[in-house]
Amino acid sequence: MTAVALPPFAGTVDAAEIKMLSPGQLAWQRFRRHKMAMAGLFVLAGLFVYVFAAGAILSRGMCAPLGQALSGEAYANCNDIAIKLQAPSAVHIFGTDTIGQDILARTIYGGQISLLIGVSAALIEVMLGTLVGAIAAYYGGWVDSVLMRFTEAMLNIPSLFLLIVAAKFLGGTIPEITLLGRTFSSSVVVIIVIIGFTSWMYLARIVRANILSLKEQDFISASRCLGVSNRRMILKHLLPNTLAPVIVTATLGIANAILSEAYVSFLGLGVKPPTASWGNMLENSYRYLESAPWLWVFPGLFVLITVLSVNFVGDGLRDALDPRGTRAV
Repeated sequence: MTAVALPPFAGTVDAAEIKMLSPGQLAWQRFRRHKMAMAGLFVLAGLFVYVFAAGAILSRGMCAPLGQALSGEAYANCNDIAIKLQAPSAVHIFGTDTIGQDILARTIYGGQISLLIGVSAALIEVMLGTLVGAIAAYYGGWVDSVLMRFTEAMLNIPSLFLLIVAAKFLGGTIPEITLLGRTFSSSVVVIIVIIGFTSWMYLARIVRANILSLKEQDFISASRCLGVSNRRMILKHLLPNTLAPVIVTATLGIANAILSEAYVSFLGLGVKPPTASWGNMLENSYRYLESAPWLWVFPGLFVLITVLSVNFVGDGLRDALDPRGTRAV
């Protein structure tokens, strides 16, 4: 009996033609197909360029009370009562505020403070939440019970009320900080610390739940049999496999921190002048809702756009990093 050579199956694909995607590439493919997330990413990129790169070009002009041309934050903090409450014009594109400060320049340097508060508070939230959740889930027993009861107790503290009280009584007790050539008032430090230390609890519970599930996987049992230390087990095997909720929580935490700062600054208890933030630019603007709408339109618009963009990016990351997601690649 002679062997007959069969023609190759029509659906066969050469191995060289198969493109294998890494988890990162797969997540990026999913993220790119989330239109609102991509729009939010481009808007955030534009905001960062405006806030951190446009100051040298847009924030400059003559400060009449000093009789000299200024640039940067010095121009943003220049008071000129003679030009107060001027409507947007070619000279002052966003108009001037109640003490004659250029609103365009203050949105630039105020944006730096608002974004600094958002990013810094989110970093504190992520570090605390991830640490507490990972330790509680991995060690279990009384360690888990103590940490989770402490987490539940922290959840009962009204963070916004605590932020207002702390900003009121601690704002002037901490010395000013100079960083990257800028001097930040003590209220900035208080707001970052309070927001960060009162917003980690939900992330801790999410990380704990994920690690409790991962502990039952075969690769963790194999690592234990090989004698992997607890520290290496947590840092190298468990935390990398729970990065998805951590990254999503970090992005949403930035938006929440910016909003919280805007709340307390609007009440006059947040970032103190002359340091600008989008929040304290809205202080007293309610008195000019009709007569000088540019006082609240521009800083309020920046807060709105930033928070919406961060939330859209967070939604896109949630879908892209979900291994059980159904979004097509």
